Amino acid sequence: MYRIGKEEVKEIEKVIESKKLFRVGDPKTGHQQEVNRFEKEWAEKIGSKFALCMSGGGTAALICGLVGLEIGPGDEVIVPGYTFMATAIAVLAVGAIPVIAEVDETLTIDTENIKKKITPQTKAVIPVHMVGLPSNMSEIIDIAKKHNLKIMEDCCQADGGSYKNKRLGRWGNAGAFSFNDFKILSCGEGGALVTDNKKIYERALIYHDSGTTFWPYTEKFSEPIFIGQQFRASEIMGAILRIQLQRLDGILTDLRKIKKIFYNELSGKPGVKFAKSNDIDGDCGVVVAFQFDNEKDARKFAVAEGVGGWLPIDTGRHMYFNWEPILEKRMGPNKALNPFYFPENKNLRTAYTKDMCPKTTDITSRTVFISSNPDWTDQQIKDKILFCKKALGI
Repeated sequence: MYRIGKEEVKEIEKVIESKKLFRVGDPKTGHQQEVNRFEKEWAEKIGSKFALCMSGGGTAALICGLVGLEIGPGDEVIVPGYTFMATAIAVLAVGAIPVIAEVDETLTIDTENIKKKITPQTKAVIPVHMVGLPSNMSEIIDIAKKHNLKIMEDCCQADGGSYKNKRLGRWGNAGAFSFNDFKILSCGEGGALVTDNKKIYERALIYHDSGTTFWPYTEKFSEPIFIGQQFRASEIMGAILRIQLQRLDGILTDLRKIKKIFYNELSGKPGVKFAKSNDIDGDCGVVVAFQFDNEKDARKFAVAEGVGGWLPIDTGRHMYFNWEPILEKRMGPNKALNPFYFPENKNLRTAYTKDMCPKTTDITSRTVFISSNPDWTDQQIKDKILFCKKALGI
């Protein structure tokens, strides 16, 4: 979370004073319609026709999106080896099998490796815009069209980011966002799905709320009601997110300003190599990414005085070789509910090894991120850059 304050408190007060915290309610009775309003405002911000806010975070949004895309047993879905484990978990949650692909120097999925991973059983790909870095969506769309693949964008770490002047989440068939405590926008926990496809939206909405059968708005649905889960958002979440959304453009502007200053001050200097970007202007600016020839140099820079850097390979839960429940195929105590043992998945690719993505391991071991804070003062930015120059011997 970057910014939060009295404005969120005031909006929450309205909900509490209304005594109507449940997301479904009649405005004529004093219901504040916070979640409904946020969904409309989020759809407008992203530029999508539909938006669905939910509890359960980005994981729930990914799961609901995959349900909307009709992904299930017998299907393979390509995911990058550098992402939060939830990306792969979501695939398993709908009964499909995740196929792990390499990332390239942009720290996003390697489009050449996607091509190598495609089989007749491949039905979708999930590009992940890690730490606000846009994936190569133009190339991914070309690949998807050629092989008839669906695209589920994972924008959980890139709220509001863009690629070629179009918001992330709008490029694929659907896009998932996260609003937990570590994201650009936050209500503590929560997520959202966006899509331009009415069927995807309706299926996701039905699946996210097992009580859908009993709500009046479902009478307008073209999709039949089916049994789902319980990821319904509360009015408290909606209240916080509506105010957080008002902060989004300011947060992104300030993060991007800091990254631009780093580039202006350090680009072209001896020993300085920034990670390649698929769209530097659309990049959220969450991190400044340096790359080195080897891990030793990267670690030396990261721990140098005042730099405060960190290596993506060290985050643990974001590296595929640390996804032990997946690598060991542990999906709960009941084997019959484990997608790895579904008869439909018998011949799919589930032979994971910790060394299966050497390129990903190499790149994440010699990349150093410096996390930005949109509230840094000009002096703090200047000092950080001076420490970087000193560490780089400039």
